[in-house]
Amino acid sequence: TDCRYTCHQECRSRIDLDCRRPDQCQSQISPESTLLPPCSQHVTQLVEEEKPKPPTVQEIKQKIEKYNAKVTNCLLMKLNEDGTYTGFIKVHLKLRRPVTVPAGIRPQSIYDALKDVNLADMTDKRTSFYLPLDAIKQLHISSTTTVSEVIQGLLKKFMVVDNPQKFALFKEVRKDGQVLVQKLPLTEYPLYLRLLAGPDTNVLSFVLKENETGEVEWDAFSIPELQNFLMILDKEEKDKIQQVRRKYEKFKQRLQQTLKEARGKPG
Repeated sequence: TDCRYTCHQECRSRIDLDCRRPDQCQSQISPESTLLPPCSQHVTQLVEEEKPKPPTVQEIKQKIEKYNAKVTNCLLMKLNEDGTYTGFIKVHLKLRRPVTVPAGIRPQSIYDALKDVNLADMTDKRTSFYLPLDAIKQLHISSTTTVSEVIQGLLKKFMVVDNPQKFALFKEVRKDGQVLVQKLPLTEYPLYLRLLAGPDTNVLSFVLKENETGEVEWDAFSIPELQNFLMILDKEEKDKIQQVRRKYEKFKQRLQQTLKEARGKPG
């Protein structure tokens, strides 16, 4: 009744209200607002009670066997003796802004990866470019690998030196003809989500995007990055102007040709 918060009955257990007047919460609640718990402390307690228990090793083993039975590309999950497991996930890169990489550095080789060589540390020169739209990267990870580690691993593979906080990992779930997109917390385990959803990427897929938090925080970018943005925008503006000019130049030529052919004809 104080903050006028409304939610579905099914969503009540997921709501954690930051009440400004928790001492008056009980007294102000009305019979019509029974969908809301009395105050935030009760909501937190309800969430903790309904939090699912971690699966046992036997349950994980059964899920992995069920998962592997549906795999058609040999990318199986493997259960370890300590109860952890490893497997593969595919991440779609849908970045709209350019990324910063070391200038003049060759792509990372298998030797560099095995020796854990960071090529980005070999030069201070930086440049920016757009990654291919909707590029896909396959990662071999563990059940203990978090979203934060996946993001850092992707940036390292592409030698991106931008701050990992500029990026976020999303999951896309397709259900009943709809695509539901949700930003994953940094502490989530992507391989467990993959295990629950099965190997079909049409059911669940992972997407790396910019970490949109509202307005762009330009202070987070360095001076060279901002200068590169201006250069890219200037180039895009010039290309767009040329496209418009070519379009209307063709229209003008066709119009002149039509007028020329129409001369001398009746009507």
